[in-house]
Amino acid sequence: MSKCIVTGGAGFIGSHLTDALIDDGHEVIVIDNLILGKKDFVNPKAEFHEADIRDIAMLMELFHGAEVVFHLAAEPRLPLSIEDPIGTHEVNVTGTLNVFEGARQQKVKKVIFSSSAAVYADFSLPAEEGIITNPESPYGLHKYMGEEYAHLYYELFGLSTVCLRYFNVFGSRKTADGGYPMVIPFFLKQRSEKKLLTIVGDGKQTRDYVHVSDVVRANILAWKSDVVDGMPINIGSGVQVSVNEIAKMIGGDTTFIPQRPGEMRFVQANIDRAKRLLHWEPTMDFEEGIKELKKEWKID
Repeated sequence: MSKCIVTGGAGFIGSHLTDALIDDGHEVIVIDNLILGKKDFVNPKAEFHEADIRDIAMLMELFHGAEVVFHLAAEPRLPLSIEDPIGTHEVNVTGTLNVFEGARQQKVKKVIFSSSAAVYADFSLPAEEGIITNPESPYGLHKYMGEEYAHLYYELFGLSTVCLRYFNVFGSRKTADGGYPMVIPFFLKQRSEKKLLTIVGDGKQTRDYVHVSDVVRANILAWKSDVVDGMPINIGSGVQVSVNEIAKMIGGDTTFIPQRPGEMRFVQANIDRAKRLLHWEPTMDFEEGIKELKKEWKID
């Protein structure tokens, strides 16, 4: 049994990861400020601390004796990073630096950093980790800076780190809240309320969706892997799915609204590095994942 830290463990991905670690018999400490996370999502067998990663003294205390830190805590709302670049920087960059420094000082064996496909922009598809990144938002830049700190902490201090670049993660517990909700829970909510599904633009834009269960497995494999140098690894499906296709799977009538400026048109991950280094590839079929969610939302 290992002592595992999950920052952001009351959130969508973090709570699922906590469940999996506890099912595997590990001791899990969850750190979450509950600004976006939900206490109801936290496994009752986990030790929960309502706290903020900007508090480095707290991190030092809780990290003592931990073998691994899964760092998922973040301010992920991209529009908010544009409205409040300083405040979001403090969470996403300074908070992440606190995690690495706390892990270094407490001799944690490995840190798994949750990065994002937001580090990419206007990339050739499928996106490969080796291309030059060009973030178009403070949030994307924050995540890229976190990756650079991960690599630097390995080079300077020998702290083992892995950076997982998530594409569009979907599954249960993903809410439709916030000013920039993901299309799947947003459509599910609209359908459950018998409203028209609102499609932005022409609906032909695509994203690369990966199920939360596969993301959890990627985190655990990254912990157990030989990757130690902060190398970024794409975690996606390698398949493009359009908004129109999702609307058809969920069902119901649709309406179209104007395209939002600054959004990427098409997204697709190259996951060869994940296959090679983590021996990971997604197992949940997208359509099956949508069917599960429709059952959860009681949609026929």
